[in-house]
Amino acid sequence: MHKATIAFALLALLSVPAAGQDLPRAAPEDVGLSPERLQRIDEVFGSYAEEGRTGGVVGMVLRHGKLVYSGAWGMRDVAAGDPAEVDDIYRIFSMTKPITSVAVMILYEEGHFFLTDPMGRYLPELAGLPVADLAAATSPEDIPTERANRAITIQDLLRHTSGITYGNFSNSVVDQLYRSERVGAQPTIADMVTEMGKIPLMYQPGTRWHYSLSTDVLGRLVEVVSGQSFDDFLRERIFEPLGMNDTGFYVPDEKSDRFARSYGHQGPDRTLTLGDTLGFTQPPTRLSGGGGLVSTARDYSRFAQMLLNGGRLDGAQILSRKTIELMTVDHLPEGVPTEFLSPGWGFGLGFTVKNEAGTDGMPGSVGNYYWFGVQGTSFWVDPEEDLIGIFMIQIRPNRDVTFRRQFKRMVYQAVIE
Repeated sequence: MHKATIAFALLALLSVPAAGQDLPRAAPEDVGLSPERLQRIDEVFGSYAEEGRTGGVVGMVLRHGKLVYSGAWGMRDVAAGDPAEVDDIYRIFSMTKPITSVAVMILYEEGHFFLTDPMGRYLPELAGLPVADLAAATSPEDIPTERANRAITIQDLLRHTSGITYGNFSNSVVDQLYRSERVGAQPTIADMVTEMGKIPLMYQPGTRWHYSLSTDVLGRLVEVVSGQSFDDFLRERIFEPLGMNDTGFYVPDEKSDRFARSYGHQGPDRTLTLGDTLGFTQPPTRLSGGGGLVSTARDYSRFAQMLLNGGRLDGAQILSRKTIELMTVDHLPEGVPTEFLSPGWGFGLGFTVKNEAGTDGMPGSVGNYYWFGVQGTSFWVDPEEDLIGIFMIQIRPNRDVTFRRQFKRMVYQAVIE
């Protein structure tokens, strides 16, 4: 069973949160999209839901600043027979990173720091960290180190070239030490930075793109520089101005009926099973800038439209156009290893950026930028096509990237002008 909503001339009937502003709406054919081809998205994701491959799924498409398509498929809660709705709340995990990066750039615009400043100037715990000699290390208890060639900069943290790691995506001795010392599970982000400052870097700063807790560190930078808690800063400077009423670090009780359940796949036939709900129902003490937010497709579409508009939406000027331009170009030095980034993609300040068309076998213009979350959520902004896609799903572990890639492919096949 599935439920889908096509945003044609009847967009006024679309289910949306009652509070806050909504983006203007248009029929797909008025912005160069084929209604018949958009219908294929419903057919594909409706079939996935009927086959039991997903729980609740939501997708949105915006073009030329207008909401032109919205669909909801499957069940927000399979056991309860509770169908998905377009205003459901999802754990967006690493889609938090672009929001944190925007927060950092707000402070950058106010003149608090340069991107090339050493991070240790603001977080002394991270000043002068040595670099692990991974080739010579035999255990996390005995890691030979060498002196860092230069300091970690704020730019390094924004583009993941800091030498910091995550602790759970690889098994180096540094990762093992992160896990044993529970660096990523400290009670607060201040505690996290303190523990991080006791462990050597995994690589020389600037020499490698390595996905990491760098953006969580940036959340702490926001706190130190602004004098506010990270959640208060995000609420006052981003969420409230943009009308992102359902975005935050937890789902309050009065919204719990819209909180999508998390699912996983089990066995060779990938049977859908109830997954780890991972909390998010109480205010946390650790405000993760790398993966701590919940949001809706509608809220995130407003954030993405602000980016595409050059930092402005409905009278709220979050950043300047030039700052958005700075964030959405590739900041990686030539030749830097990029691990799991797709061919033809680099990394800007908070998201990956497409440098070459066609190299990854997916549609999208050069200059397209996006990011995703560990449970399958994703978004992209294509400035050349003036096009935004938002995709929400909760599958963990999310080994099947078919869902977000399929949604993106089906959106682009509907572009006719």
